[in-house]
Amino acid sequence: MDAKAGRFGCARKAGRTMQRQLRVLIADDTPRARSGMRAVLEHTPDIAVVAEADNGVDAVDRVETLQPDVVLIDVRMPMLDGLEATRRIKGRWPQVRVVVLTLYETYHAAALAAGADTFLLKGCATADLLDVIRAPDASATIC
Repeated sequence: MDAKAGRFGCARKAGRTMQRQLRVLIADDTPRARSGMRAVLEHTPDIAVVAEADNGVDAVDRVETLQPDVVLIDVRMPMLDGLEATRRIKGRWPQVRVVVLTLYETYHAAALAAGADTFLLKGCATADLLDVIRAPDASATIC
């Protein structure tokens, strides 16, 4: 039986519903942080990492090109910090969810003011990170 489009971007094939993968961009200047997040997300069937960026300029450029569903972005990055990159992303593509993921709780208010949908501290539980990526209405929470 051919796949037929259903509601909310789902397809039905042979009586089962197949969810569209959430497309995620990881933006962090630390290669180890990017590879760690990628390793977690690649083993999650409903999430696809579409690209990585090591600075804010590249993050904005990749959002323009790839139109991910979710951007995981660090605050402290070269060329353009994560807060300004968040402002630019949300200003041009408000449908893209931005999750600021950083070591520093002091950036919480600034991240939300920049337009971030959610703020998480690095080191949060993997389940919390996955919940935030999956939840279209995830609140601005620190874990």
